[in-house]
Amino acid sequence: MDLVWLIDWVDEPLAKLVVGLAIGAAFGILAQRSAFCTRSAVIELFSGTIGRQLPLWLAAFATAIAGMQFLIHSGAIDVSETRFFSSPQSLSGAIVGGGLFGLGMILARGCASRLLVLGAGGNLRALFSVVLLAATVFAALEGPLAPMRSAIASSWNTGAIGGNDLLLSVGATSFVAVAVALAGLLAGLLFAIRRQLPVSYIVGGLAIGALIPAAWYLSWSLSTQVFDPFQPDGLSFIRPFSGSIELLASGGSQDLFSIDVGLVGGAIAGAFVAAILFGDFKVQTFKTAGSAPIWRYATGALLMGFGGVLAAGCTIGAGFTGGSVLAISSLLSLSSMILAAGISHRLMDARVSAHIQPTPHPLPAE
Repeated sequence: MDLVWLIDWVDEPLAKLVVGLAIGAAFGILAQRSAFCTRSAVIELFSGTIGRQLPLWLAAFATAIAGMQFLIHSGAIDVSETRFFSSPQSLSGAIVGGGLFGLGMILARGCASRLLVLGAGGNLRALFSVVLLAATVFAALEGPLAPMRSAIASSWNTGAIGGNDLLLSVGATSFVAVAVALAGLLAGLLFAIRRQLPVSYIVGGLAIGALIPAAWYLSWSLSTQVFDPFQPDGLSFIRPFSGSIELLASGGSQDLFSIDVGLVGGAIAGAFVAAILFGDFKVQTFKTAGSAPIWRYATGALLMGFGGVLAAGCTIGAGFTGGSVLAISSLLSLSSMILAAGISHRLMDARVSAHIQPTPHPLPAE
């Protein structure tokens, strides 16, 4: 994709920010309208009750993998020099960090991206959690938690297993990955149709999945056309929190403009506009009926912040973005998140949920 016109128009730093804003806004709108929520999908999986979120999640994840592997197979993008494959990735961080993130996701009643969308829609509990999460991310990357993070992450990495490429490890090709992903997509769509989900939700889930390879392609295209190259990446909401804090602290220095920073601002803006336009904006506080205690949101945010840095991303960054290129560390992070979240839900919330009359389409995190 030719982005030289954008670079010539606004210069390189702002071009990165604009691309990030566009991708983030698209995610914010789609996530707000579809109520896309990994936590709710995990709860449906572990409760054995398929509602609207698990089919959407499966369809979105399969779409992300199929789309990205098609781009790789066709030679439209090269991910060999991205952060997932250019250096050894932490497997111990994936396991420990994924587990902490999964537990935090249950405690805070939403993952990082879901809380960001909810906060933009007026949920002050989610906004409170996002602020704590972002501060913890910064502390784990640049502050007092960095030594602990490094110690855990350095225990075991992909160098010990011969690399981070799942396809290379099993001797398969991107074509095989596309075929398997399409089978998963079909399964997700069949579940969605069987549950009689609205077409708008199905389309929203597919669009979120398609946004992952789109983000990869835009980032990769821009990285090959700027004077000062950078590592292309997809969609994520952990590392960008730290970059956003640095940008705010600098007073808006253009030297800190990046796709990462744009993702956060774009997601907030997109979700906010969608909530306003469709009448979903509603201020909710810790006193709103059905709210969990504040300690749960705080603890969950802290665990997700530290765990997300260890796992090299959230359910979107590690799970969908890293999962779409079939990075072993990312798939391990996602598996650890799902397992920890499922077990945590069964231990902490399942008994309470059992006394509540189930609905055909369980509501997402709030």
